[in-house]
Amino acid sequence: MFGPEGPTLRELAVQALSSVERGYDLLAPKFDHTPFRTPDHVLDAVAEALAPLGPFTDGLDLCCGTGAGLRPLARLCRHSVTGVDFSAGMLDVARRRVPPAEAPRVAWVRGDARALPFTAAFDLVVSFGAFGHFLPGELPRLFAGIRTALRPGGRFAFPVFAPPRPTSPAFWLLSGFDTVMRVRNALWRPPFVMYYRALRLGALLGELERAGFTVELRALPGSGRRADGSPRGRLVVARNDGTPGPAVTPRRAG
Repeated sequence: MFGPEGPTLRELAVQALSSVERGYDLLAPKFDHTPFRTPDHVLDAVAEALAPLGPFTDGLDLCCGTGAGLRPLARLCRHSVTGVDFSAGMLDVARRRVPPAEAPRVAWVRGDARALPFTAAFDLVVSFGAFGHFLPGELPRLFAGIRTALRPGGRFAFPVFAPPRPTSPAFWLLSGFDTVMRVRNALWRPPFVMYYRALRLGALLGELERAGFTVELRALPGSGRRADGSPRGRLVVARNDGTPGPAVTPRRAG
C-alpha cells in the first residue's frame, strides 16, 4: 500500500476526507497498486464460472474503476463491452489501458450506478467489489436499474466471499475500518460511503429477489473450501426473467 508505486498515508488521508467521487479521482493513478483492486485470479475465476452460461453479446462492468473487469468481460461478450463509473479519474486510467485492437468495441460511461442510462442493452452485467459504496436503503433502486439495463434472460453476476471469522485478525481489521468510516461520516461532510461489513449476503439475495431476479449461487473456481466444506467464494448469478419488476419510488437527493 505504501510502496513506491502505491499511495502514501498522507494521500490516503486526503482521499478519505474527500467525497467518494473526488477521493477516487485522486486515487486513480495509483489505484492498481493498492489492495482495493480486484485480483486477477478472482476476475479469471468469475469468467470461468460464467463461460458455461454464455455466449453473451453485450456486457456491462458496473462501477468499473480502472477497468480491470473489462478483460474477462471482453472474453465473454462477442459484440461490445461497456464500463460505467462516476469517477472521471478512474475512467481516464481505464481508457488508457485498453489494447488498441479492443478499443472499437469498448465504451466508457461516466454515471451513477443508481441511475443507469440503459434499457434492455446488455445480456450480462458484472460488478467487482462495489457494494461497500451502497447503503442498504439504496439497493432497491440499484437493482431495479440493473434489471432495466438487462435484456430478458440477461444475468447480473458478482463474486462474494465468506467473511473472516471473529478469531481472525482480518475480521477485526475490517470491523475497525468500518467503525473509523462511520465516525468519519458522522463528523465530516461530504460523507465517504465505503464499508466492508455493511451488507450481508442474505440481504443482497433478498433484495435481488424482491427486484424480480431469479437468483442462484455457484461455487467460484479455485476459491477453496472452508472447514465446514462450503466454498470460500461464490458467484451470485441473478437472472432477469423478463416479467415486469416492482415499482421503485425515487428517493430525493439529500
